[in-house]
Parts: sequence; structure tokens; C-alpha cells
Amino acid sequence: MKNVDMNVNGNILTIKVDLSMNFGKSSSGKSTIIASTEGNQSIPGNENIKIGLNVYTK
Repeated sequence: MKNVDMNVNGNILTIKVDLSMNFGKSSSGKSTIIASTEGNQSIPGNENIKIGLNVYTK
């Protein structure tokens, strides 16, 4: 994962992303990547629950 921090407290999932980060252009070149799970990932402590996250600018 790039710039994604996930934390589970009880039944609440908290996701932290530093919006000042920049990982360059996407593969299409149309957007700039700020954060990504790089596909579907399991939630910490909950292997059956998945998340797919992309944060970007155009």
C-alpha cells in the first residue's frame, strides 16, 4: 500500500492518508496518485472484509 494507514477500533475502520504526498502519474497519465491500496486488501484483523482505495488528483 502507498500512503494508506488503516486502524480498526471495535467496529470502526479509520483510514489515514497524507494528502501532501505524491506518487507520480497514474498508468493512464490522466491523474496523479496520492494514495492507493494497490488493489483489494484485507482490513486489519478481518481477513474476510476487503477494501480497494485510490486517492488522486486530475
